[in-house]
Amino acid sequence: QVQLVESGGGLVQPGGSLRLSCTASGSIYRDYTMGWYRQAPGKQRELVAVITSGGRSNYADSVKGRFTISRDNGKNTVYLQMNSLIPEDTAVYYCSARRELAAGTYGMNYWGRGILVTVSS
Repeated sequence: QVQLVESGGGLVQPGGSLRLSCTASGSIYRDYTMGWYRQAPGKQRELVAVITSGGRSNYADSVKGRFTISRDNGKNTVYLQMNSLIPEDTAVYYCSARRELAAGTYGMNYWGRGILVTVSS
């Protein structure tokens, strides 16, 4: 029901910045929590940041103060602004979407294909 397409990844030097974008299509639902996850080689996929349909956001401790998640509901797009990048941020980043249901419950997760971010000198 939801298709997610990420863009904006690439190679950046330590201390640099990137902005990831994720555009959703194909959904008939309005209220989705969206987020970004990442997975480095040999590591588990981990939560980076999430944002609710109402604009409330949460971040992993490792990115607080450096990353900012935002959304433009008119464009069906969620962004991840990444500043002060460090080599440990190198990973495949995945966009996610989850429908907000009644009584604080959620539907299934939808995932983008992932986009590579490499932070290296």
